[in-house]
Amino acid sequence: MPRAAERKEHPLSMRLPEADIAIIDRAATLRGRSRTDFVREAAVRAAEDVLMESAPIRMSADGFGAFLKALSSPATTVPEMVELLRRPAPWENGAQKTGN
Repeated sequence: MPRAAERKEHPLSMRLPEADIAIIDRAATLRGRSRTDFVREAAVRAAEDVLMESAPIRMSADGFGAFLKALSSPATTVPEMVELLRRPAPWENGAQKTGN
């Protein structure tokens, strides 16, 4: 008799308030995803963020020296950033057009 295929997925059960399910379902629908796919993706992304926060950054002594030098160097102006920061925010433009 053939051996049953080994299952590679593991079930995860959660009890959530109805309001939470409604929010999750609404967001999943907006993304065109199933509830399961949406929750799985969000949980994995959150877990990766936590793991990345605690991951050490390793570099050579020369690399660290270059990093410190870059941090210690005077800041240089990036004209595109200056121009961008001088522009009014989109919601400020809208308020000015309507006279609010």
